[in-house]
Amino acid sequence: MSMVNHNFSRLAGSYLFARMKDELDRFKSAHPEVDVIRLGIGDVTRPLVPSVISALHRAADEMGAPAAFRGYGPEQGYQFLREAAVRREYAPYGADISPDEVFISDGAKCDVGNIQELFSTDARVAICDPVYPVYLDSNVMAGRLDNVVYLPCRESNGFAPEFPAGKVDVIYLCSPNNPTGAVLDRAMLTRWVDYARTTGAVLLYDSAYSAYIRDPGIPHTIYEIPGAREVAIEFKSFSKTAGFTGLRCAFAVVPKSLERDGVNLNQLWFRRQCTKFNGVAYIVQRAAEAVYSDAGWREVNAVIDYYMENAEIIRTGLEKNGFTVYGGKNAPYIWWKLPHGADSFGFAKTLLEKTGIVGTPGVGFGSCGEGYFRLTAFGEKSRTVEAVRRIAEAKF
Repeated sequence: MSMVNHNFSRLAGSYLFARMKDELDRFKSAHPEVDVIRLGIGDVTRPLVPSVISALHRAADEMGAPAAFRGYGPEQGYQFLREAAVRREYAPYGADISPDEVFISDGAKCDVGNIQELFSTDARVAICDPVYPVYLDSNVMAGRLDNVVYLPCRESNGFAPEFPAGKVDVIYLCSPNNPTGAVLDRAMLTRWVDYARTTGAVLLYDSAYSAYIRDPGIPHTIYEIPGAREVAIEFKSFSKTAGFTGLRCAFAVVPKSLERDGVNLNQLWFRRQCTKFNGVAYIVQRAAEAVYSDAGWREVNAVIDYYMENAEIIRTGLEKNGFTVYGGKNAPYIWWKLPHGADSFGFAKTLLEKTGIVGTPGVGFGSCGEGYFRLTAFGEKSRTVEAVRRIAEAKF
């Protein structure tokens, strides 16, 4: 009898971004003179906006006053933040979401990794290829590797996931997509909702980058689509929207009308969170609430505009030098089709050695990502311009 979860041994050798950090550390040790520009991991660089900083200070002062001090908070999040999320993220789009369907957490990565606990170990799971690694890895850890179905996202289909050939129970979708930057328009998202309603599948919809959408025809939430409340769980994050990568705050929406096998998934997730999660710090939730204030929303969107200008710099800069690129229009990621059919991990090493630029190999997001490379728009603007200049001079 084994006491160890051997499903972990079925994971890839190392987590993608940990592997890339190791490569960078080795390079910097060998070449300390090189001025490295990081366009790899999707971490933000702009500071928190003034409204958020003010809210953090006020909340910290409250925690130092006997009458205002708070201990354990509600595992599902304070009501003030849940209500603010509904007002800003759903009401403007006509989405019928109530505060008790919003569950505040410490990151979308945690939510999309933990949500699979609601489903049986023999559930068939469909995952886009390429896509963010945690979707696959968390299901492998749970013992579902043999039940994973891949949905190829290729240049030929506009990097939109293909519908599964057979019956699946759970489907992960990400729009705007990480890493390709592709988006699902209203017609395509409607097809997915209709598919799930017909087959009984549950859609796990990661819209962590919805604030970056510029095309008015692209839905900002899956709940803009009729019938989505009966088939979809949605994930949103403050990390890339408001620079909370160091504060940690996000939320999942689990509609009360979503049931499977006679079980209400809203209540199931509530039970799971009450057992395994102690809630996000009060100070952080007050900061997140400030994001949704009128002033905070203006300030945050100015930062998003800054990053999207970076995306434009990278996208147009690569195109002017003869490269084929995707993304960068409704997402902060640029999906670079590599020259001469280069393998993406090999290109990552070459790019670092020739230009001092760090990016992310496409194959790390799935086999369909081979031959592509992800660059992020989260850098400082002058450094982004410099990166494009270095790539142009390298003449790949």
